[in-house]
Amino acid sequence: MQGTVRTWGAVANEAGLQTATIVSMGADLHRPGQLPKLATGFDLVLIDCPPRHAEIQRAALMVADLAILPSGPSAHDAWAMGESVDLVQAAQRVRPELRAVVLITRKVPGTVIGASARAALTETGMPILRTELGFRVAYQEAPAAGMGVAQYAPKSEAAEEVRDLTTEVLSLVGLVKTKPRSRRK
Repeated sequence: MQGTVRTWGAVANEAGLQTATIVSMGADLHRPGQLPKLATGFDLVLIDCPPRHAEIQRAALMVADLAILPSGPSAHDAWAMGESVDLVQAAQRVRPELRAVVLITRKVPGTVIGASARAALTETGMPILRTELGFRVAYQEAPAAGMGVAQYAPKSEAAEEVRDLTTEVLSLVGLVKTKPRSRRK
């Protein structure tokens, strides 16, 4: 785990807010039966990996059904994903059922870089989610308050984006049949 989620959970607990169950694991999370045993009783398990830690990413890919690779909108962001894309492709050779997608983050609407984000990320060869997360203050403020963005600012564009992302991901893993509305602007 990257540590960000663990810290967010601690902030939420200190504020008396309810959070999801958070378990911190390292590169050994792929040990046979370990994650399935921990996952018992949960409908969905999310694994948050640190960037550029190939050992931990590789371990997560060995147990994941769906890998979501977040990327900023620039060509530099797409180029920086090269190592992660290589890891996913190697994992897919071992586990062909592993699905992987790119999530555009920090997109600023009305900018050239925002408008060209999909084209830059298409070069990764990975499918790109329809939902995009904009560069919004609520994404920075919510964790500091120990909340998710939909709880912190429920009527905000950020909350709408997160709800759309949730619907799209749950649809991809077969937990809902609804498709998210297109957020491309």
